[in-house]
Amino acid sequence: MELELTLNGDRVTLATDPTGSLLDVLRRNGYTGAKRGCDTGDCGFCTVLVDGDPVKSCILPAVRADGATVETIEGLGSQDDLHPIQAAFVDEAALQCGFCIPGMIMRTKGLLAETPDPSEAAIRAALSGNLCRCTGYERIVDAVQEAARRLSAEDEAEAGADVATDGGRSESSAPGCRGCDCGGVPE
Repeated sequence: MELELTLNGDRVTLATDPTGSLLDVLRRNGYTGAKRGCDTGDCGFCTVLVDGDPVKSCILPAVRADGATVETIEGLGSQDDLHPIQAAFVDEAALQCGFCIPGMIMRTKGLLAETPDPSEAAIRAALSGNLCRCTGYERIVDAVQEAARRLSAEDEAEAGADVATDGGRSESSAPGCRGCDCGGVPE
């Protein structure tokens, strides 16, 4: 059987057996960032994003990902150009053995996409399905908070750049505005 999906931004076709998990398919095709831990969905080491939602790929039948958009840790930054979430985990020393970190980062990405400025309680609740055997979670929570700050600053910088490039006028500045020289006053 073949799965067609968008994997880390690329449209791909991957072979699977009808009873295989998404984790099995990913790892068999070289996407080894999602780790095999419990195979029961309890540890979260295998967390990836499917259509933007964090899922435990060890318990998701691969056939359910057919046609979906899947993002793994390999789809974020590179060693030379870390994603802001990855950089925050490094800078906050939230890594120890590193085995759980890909799942933690993908869970964090899902959380911050839904809740850009989560409270500490919301962070702890979101990460409660991802286990870490090495830490007391404090540095991981700190890393998620720092990632939220970095992503917010990045969004603000992009918004400022958009305003600077169009002189403060944009198509969405006022109803009916077409990005012309009307100064945002609709016709």
